[in-house]
Order: sequence, then C-alpha cells, then structure tokens
Amino acid sequence: MFSKRFFRGGATVPHRKTTADRETVVMPPPPKVVIPLLQHIGVIGEPKVQKGDAVKVGQILGDSDKSMSAPVHSSVSGTVTAVDFMLWAGGIQVTSVEIQTDGKQELHPDLRPPVIRSKAEFLAAVRASGLVGLGGAGFPAHIKLSPPADKKIDTLVINAAECEPYITSDYREILENSWNVLGGIQLVMQNLGIPRCLIGIEDNKPEAIAELKKICGQTKNVTVFPLPTRYPQGAEKMLIWATTHRAVPAGKLPADVGVIVMNVTSVSFLAEYVKTGIPLIRKKVTVAGPCVKDPQNVQVLIGTPLADVFAFAGGFSSEPRKVIMGGPMMGVAQHTLDTTVVKHTNALLAFGPEEGELPESSACIRCGRCVAACPMGLLPLELNRSALKGDADSLNKLSVATCIECGCCSFVCPAKIHLVQAIRLGKTQVRLASARAAAQAAKVVEGVKS
Repeated sequence: MFSKRFFRGGATVPHRKTTADRETVVMPPPPKVVIPLLQHIGVIGEPKVQKGDAVKVGQILGDSDKSMSAPVHSSVSGTVTAVDFMLWAGGIQVTSVEIQTDGKQELHPDLRPPVIRSKAEFLAAVRASGLVGLGGAGFPAHIKLSPPADKKIDTLVINAAECEPYITSDYREILENSWNVLGGIQLVMQNLGIPRCLIGIEDNKPEAIAELKKICGQTKNVTVFPLPTRYPQGAEKMLIWATTHRAVPAGKLPADVGVIVMNVTSVSFLAEYVKTGIPLIRKKVTVAGPCVKDPQNVQVLIGTPLADVFAFAGGFSSEPRKVIMGGPMMGVAQHTLDTTVVKHTNALLAFGPEEGELPESSACIRCGRCVAACPMGLLPLELNRSALKGDADSLNKLSVATCIECGCCSFVCPAKIHLVQAIRLGKTQVRLASARAAAQAAKVVEGVKS
C-alpha cells in the first residue's frame, strides 16, 4: 500500500539502545517531590494548594481557566512543604509545589473513570487527565485534539519512531502495554471521527513492529507503517511526510493537511486513564548513558528529583560531566540534579567528559553539509552568522522560526560549529525585536490618541 519515503536531509546517528531489552521497573515514591505548575506549552497554572495542606494522589495542584493550559496533579500523598519559585532548565523561574511524601499513596476521593458519551465529554476528559504531548513538546492534548472546524482531519498519525539515541521508553511502552496503545488509538478515532490511523515506527525495532501488527491485525483502519531509520524521523513534519506524503507548509500545523499526530505513549495513557480515572502522575523514563551504573527503563512519579532517579539506577560509575533530560540531540542539559521529572521527560542521560564537553569549533570550510542535513531546507550557517551579528531582520528572512532544533546541522559539521545554540539565540533575538516593535507601535497609537 505504501512505499518507504525518505524525507530530505537528516542524519545517520548511532542508536545505542542499550536498554531496549530492559523491562520497565517501578520506582517507589521518593521522600520528596517538587512539581512545577508549568509542564506544558501555554499558561502556567494558578496554585490550588498552600504550605501545610495535606494532599492525595491525583489532587489538582495547579490549573488555569485559559484554554492553552493543562492541570497539574499531585503524584503522591503527603504534606505540602512549600509553594515557591524554582529555577528550571532554560533559565526560567516556575512556581512549584514541594510535597513531603507519606508513603501511603492514597488516592484522592474525587478520582473516578470519566463518562464519555460525546466528543465534548471526550475532550473534557482529555483535559482533566492533564495529558500533554509526551513526545517532548508538551503541547496540551485537548487543544491538539480540537482542530478548527474548517479543518477536515482524515488521518491520525501515531509517532512510535523514537529516533534519538539511547531512548527506549516508547519502545518498552509498545511491548508492555500494546493493548492500551490500540485502545487509545480507537478512543481518539471514534470520538473525533477520524477514519484511518497510521503508526509510524522506525524499522530498527522489529519486535515492536511485530507486536503492533499482531494487535492491529484485525483492525482494518489502523496500519503499522515501518519507516527507514533516519534521524529525525520522529519530528512531526518528517513523520507526516513519511507516512502520508503530505508536506506541512512553513507556519502551518498538521491539521492544515488533514492530520493529527500523537505520541504512542500519549494514546496508551489515554486508554489507561479512561479505565482508572488516574491522571498523568507518572512517566516511563530511560535512564542511561556511559556514567550510569545500571542503565534501565524506570516508571517514575512526576516530581521525583533526578538525583533519586539516578540513585535508583545504581548511581554513577564515574562523575558525569553533563546530565541531559531527553535525548542527546534535542534534550536539555540540567544545571542541578535537584531538577525533577516532568510530564514530557522521556530520558535522563549522564555523560562523562568525552561525550559531555562541547567540542572546540574551528573556521567554516564551506562544505555545505549543514545545508544538506537540514530537514527543513534552511541555511544553518547563514542563520548562525545572522544570530552572532544580532540581525533580527536577516533571521526573519532566513525563516529562523522554521528551525525545529533537531541538531542535524551541528552533528554533521566537521568544524564543530555550535549552530543550534546560535539559532536558539537568534530565535530569542527575533522575539525580543518583535516585542520592542509592538511596544513602540503601542506608544505611537497612545500618542495619537492623546
């Protein structure tokens, strides 16, 4: 029915899936959790608890009445010991709730499976569950599942590619909870009226492909779609192209080409939530890297400090030079092990000096490899040059906002130029320039009125 389709650019990265055969182990509740109230793209939740409050598992800690938000729930039972700002990756201060756990894990009495009799009730249940995109971006799921009325959605694409090195948490989810995967797919398709589903998975995962084909074999409108192994196959636009041969234009969303994309763990969670009513309070995480004594997949309560997770995996065999939340290509380096697991954490990696140190960069040799590798068809070197000059106009003309920060350009660069870091800086420069322009325009309008 379909042929294998390569997207343009990309890179061949090492797999290093050393935990693929490690069945997920459940980590017990830690002595303390710290849960940020912003674990999604959008508006931070207002605190619903205060210091001294007793809380139970699944209780709402923070929420907002704004549409672009998602509730944040307690992953433990215990006592709130602080509601304060905490510095998180990216240098932002986020209101966070610290809870001393009591070890009882008592469920909040209001938790119960949702009643779903209509699309509206389904979307309300998705929001109440606290689900955000578990593939990395953290986009509120109920917003993704509510495309504009004029967008005709005919395809649900499930992202099971897991193309970054080391990470195997989605792979283990497929092997361990395949019926939940299918159940979640059917929930979305039935309630949104989507006629077909394509599960995109890289062909270096034969066991997961076999498991998915087995459970979907009798379901005519769900197709398992093995894809060529090439990074960043799991990026949204790449995945849509590979499975449907539809190109999402710059500045547009998947819904503009009739597609909704969901992560495989996201749909698996939805099926579980509908059965139990327990919101998103735990996450399957790959703990790996050269410095980890016992690399494995761990089911972790959200809010667990990274130090506790690494200790559960045997601690460090040597002092790490860098700890990354996420994969080595797109993950975020952590400034402290006091940082905690959040909803979209899929991996914790610890690297020594050899892998953790930034390489020394040298002069560009004009080889063009960064251009050939960019899956978005951009000019990374020119973006780098404009960012270093602080030229926001040039960055806009070069479509800096289109960059998905996959890291392919930096990975293939023989001069080891820190292209992605510069492009991120460039995006910030464009945002600041836009804000300044808007403020200036507002002043002009105010002056005219006065």
